[in-house]
Parts: sequence; structure tokens; C-alpha cells
Amino acid sequence: MPVSIAVAMLFWGKVRGPKPLQFLTRLIMILFTQITAVLMVFVMVNNANLIYGSWDDLLGTGNHIRAVPEVPKEDPNAAPGQAASDRPKVIQQFKAVDDPKVPKDVKTTDLKGQLSGVDGEVVVWTPPQYDDPAYKDKKFPVVELLPGWPGSSSTWYGSLHVTAKLKPLMESGQVAPFILVSPRTLLLGNTTDTGCADVPGKVNAETWLSRDVPQMVMDNFRVDDSADRWAVAGYSAGAHCAEKLAVSHPNRYRAAISLSGYNDPAAEPASLTAKDPHLHEISNPLNILKNAATPPKVALFMAGAKTDGYEAGLAVKAAAKAPTTVTVQEITGPHTTDVWANLLPEAFKWLTGVIPVQH
Repeated sequence: MPVSIAVAMLFWGKVRGPKPLQFLTRLIMILFTQITAVLMVFVMVNNANLIYGSWDDLLGTGNHIRAVPEVPKEDPNAAPGQAASDRPKVIQQFKAVDDPKVPKDVKTTDLKGQLSGVDGEVVVWTPPQYDDPAYKDKKFPVVELLPGWPGSSSTWYGSLHVTAKLKPLMESGQVAPFILVSPRTLLLGNTTDTGCADVPGKVNAETWLSRDVPQMVMDNFRVDDSADRWAVAGYSAGAHCAEKLAVSHPNRYRAAISLSGYNDPAAEPASLTAKDPHLHEISNPLNILKNAATPPKVALFMAGAKTDGYEAGLAVKAAAKAPTTVTVQEITGPHTTDVWANLLPEAFKWLTGVIPVQH
């Protein structure tokens, strides 16, 4: 922006020609400085919050749906990422995330989802104990981290500073040494939120998150395959997804953390699941709990301000039946990453009570 203003000031008095042409030229110069100012502010906000991970995400030109196959039915008793006996392991190559806001010990890989037909990056961080020789024979618990919409797979690390918040607590033993995994959720461009659902002919987002990504983690890291050692966490639209995945797949997740989330998919106007009456009904985690033949064995931590997640948590708590447990916490503050970042120590200490350290 300073360059565009300097250029405008330099050439303002040098404009020649008829009066109408001078007026038009100077108007264009003013518009140019305004456009660059808006663009600069947008870039600064995006860099601070990692809303979009690339220009393709912003422009909606990224292609992350390779195919939309019919997903094979899963064994309702299958553990997270439980490998099929006839499927070879998919060993991935990992590299540092190319973003100065993301810590260098956070790694990323490009995954082709075998069941979902989704292609996307998966960002992974291993706790300090993972490379400690004393833990070389240990398997670790896992938490999938889901951003809001729109949001990038790096937001948890670059804006919520999840590793900086949790690493000291893991080293002191206050928080279990979770492997943190953040998969891409922006799959249908920047105008449609998948609602983390499988939508025939559109996207298999739920399968990508609950089956392909866990399987990749199982194939590449020392992780426990028991549902009692897996959790999912999210904020805003990601909180809705985390809650929904946990209550829908108690065979894969033992717990969920929801920060300023919601139950009704229509709370996000861009949600694909809100536009179809059937999907709208079955994508609401409150309805899933109410209609479950057997209450799921999951623990939910739901934090939110009034009119921003708190009431949703109370509704879920009222509907929950054992062995489902729900912890609701009222918070204050705006719908921002700073507020959610400050909740992480408390939320992950709670999670450690559900998924404790194994000695």
C-alpha cells in the first residue's frame, strides 16, 4: 500500500490530457490505492489467523476431490484406523510446514484417501516423549484437530499455538503425550462447508476424517489402535464436526473437545449438510444422541459463550445418557482463536483425565 500511495502522489500532478481524461486517470489511481489497501489488510488478517492455507484455497481453485466412490461399510466394532488384512501399509513422506508461523517440528504430508477419494495435506506433531529412547516401545494416544470454516490445516499450530501451549504440560506430566493430527477440511472450495459428512456424488469428508486419516497415522506412527486412546477436537465449525464424529463413531473416538461449536448444521450458512432435509437431520449430533439405539461411550467437553456454543452444550448434556458424559463450560469473549487458545490447557487436562498417560 505505501508503494501505491507513493506512486499516486508522484504522478498526480503529472497527469496530462483533456480534463475528463485527467479526472478518469486520477480516479483509477485512487481506486488502485484503495484496492491495494484492502488486499494488504486481508493478507495481514489471513496471515495472523491462517484462514486460508494457499491462494488456491482463497480463490476456490484447489481440487481435493479425486473421486466420490461408494464407501464400503465399516465394521461397527473396528478400532480407529484398524488396518485391513489385505491392504498394504501406505508409508508417507513428511516435511516441515512451509509457514513461518508454524513451528519447525510440525510436519506435513500429502495423502490420497484410499476410501474417500479425497486428496489433501495432513499436518502432524509428535510429543517430546515420542523420540525419547525411554519411550521407544510405547504407543501414543492421538487427537485429530479440526479447524473452523474456512480454515487451514495449520491454524491450530500457527494461530492457536497448540504445541507451545501443550508441550510444557506434556513434559511435566499434566497432559498426556498426545500425537496431534490436523487434516485438511476445506475440500469443496471456499463457498461450501462439507459439514464433515459423506454426501453421495459430492464428497466423502466423514470417511476422509474418520477412516483414511486414522489409517495413515496408524501406518506411519507408533499409535494405539484402541478407541479409548483416540479423540477429536475442533473450534467453531470444526467443533461441530468433532462432536458429530465422536458420537457417530464411538468405535473410533473416546472423546471430543468442542470450542464454541453448534449442533444444528444450519448455524454455518455455507454448510452442505444444512441444505438437504435428511442430511440436516442426521448431521445434528443432538439428534444422533437422541436416536442412538445404544448411547455411545464418549466423553464430550463443550465450552462456549452464551449464544455461541454454551446453549448447544447444555442441550447435549440434557439429552446424554450413560455411558455418554458431557462437561459444559461457560466462557466469555469473542469468537476468536485467542479465546480458544487460552482454553487449550484446561481442555487437554480434562482430556488427560479421560485418556490418561500410560506407564
